[in-house]
Amino acid sequence: MQKQPFDLPKLPPKIDYEKLITSMTKAHASLARLDALLYQLKNPKLLSRTLATKEAVLSSQIEGTQATLSEVLEHEAQGIEKEDTSKEKDFREILNYRHALEKGVELLKDKPVTENFIKDLHSVLLSSARGHHKNPGNFRRDQVYIGKQGLGIEHASYVPPLPMFIPELFSNFENYINSDNEKDKLVQIAIAHYQFEAIHPFMDGNGRIGRLLISLMLYEKKLLTFPFIYLSEFFEEHRQEYYDLLRGVSESNDWESWILFFLNGLDIQAIKAQETAKKILDLHNSVNEQVISFNSRFSHDFLEALFTNPFFTSPVIKKMAHIENSKTLFGLIGKFLKAGIISDITPDKKRNKIYRFDALADILKR
Repeated sequence: MQKQPFDLPKLPPKIDYEKLITSMTKAHASLARLDALLYQLKNPKLLSRTLATKEAVLSSQIEGTQATLSEVLEHEAQGIEKEDTSKEKDFREILNYRHALEKGVELLKDKPVTENFIKDLHSVLLSSARGHHKNPGNFRRDQVYIGKQGLGIEHASYVPPLPMFIPELFSNFENYINSDNEKDKLVQIAIAHYQFEAIHPFMDGNGRIGRLLISLMLYEKKLLTFPFIYLSEFFEEHRQEYYDLLRGVSESNDWESWILFFLNGLDIQAIKAQETAKKILDLHNSVNEQVISFNSRFSHDFLEALFTNPFFTSPVIKKMAHIENSKTLFGLIGKFLKAGIISDITPDKKRNKIYRFDALADILKR
């Protein structure tokens, strides 16, 4: 028997806040502690680019990509696109996710999260990647369903609303996320994430855009000074529970179980982000003291560049550290190598060598 498209109720839902108070308090406290730590950063870019890349890797892995963070950073350091292999497509998909996240942060300086805002991010996400032929930046016009590949709609786990209802549902979604009527902003974001995934507005990329919006809404609603917390790791580690609880809202109107799961994820990821931020800040302070002895006016800029590009080539670091003289550049690379701060991961190559900031790479892959 063919399953029918879901008749998705509009927002807001009725929520029993009594069941959520303890988890809400914990999540808010963890986010506040993280934000206090991040507020001390003199240069937020020390964390933003590398952590955004890690989020892009994890969010894309939920959708089936296989590339690791180290592989993505090494690939990006090379700056060369190879033949259209499966791994190359993974790289493109992951880097597009980071670019969409970065664009979202930039756009939020002037505008709220709206339909056009989300469509812009979707265009970036699917640009020249898998799904580029699936109408990027536009709502779907065909009926889709969610289920195991190769099985028909009768075996679907979920059938989203008909395309004709998307504009109305999305208008309701947009009004809800930009309203101040919900009692708690974290609960509002949890509700918004479910609703976005339930509408399933695009032909492809709905999961990634939905997860990306969580970080951007935390930032937009001033729950974080910088969007440095990402839930994809938590969702990946609890993938089946994530899907089951989303389905529980659709099938049983069980909002509270989903929201408790979401709040718990925020609490856990905020604590992890604090630990990562502290390790990176400690590393920065330690290495900064170490490079003072190099007696080079470029040491500081070189070090800052390492934190945004833990895998790099000499032309990249030369540009980022504003070093014009090649002799000066390679002299400084030699000092960093001798001090054990960086390593040459392409020892057999005489040209186009790739270097790695080992301590930072180790922190990021944990």
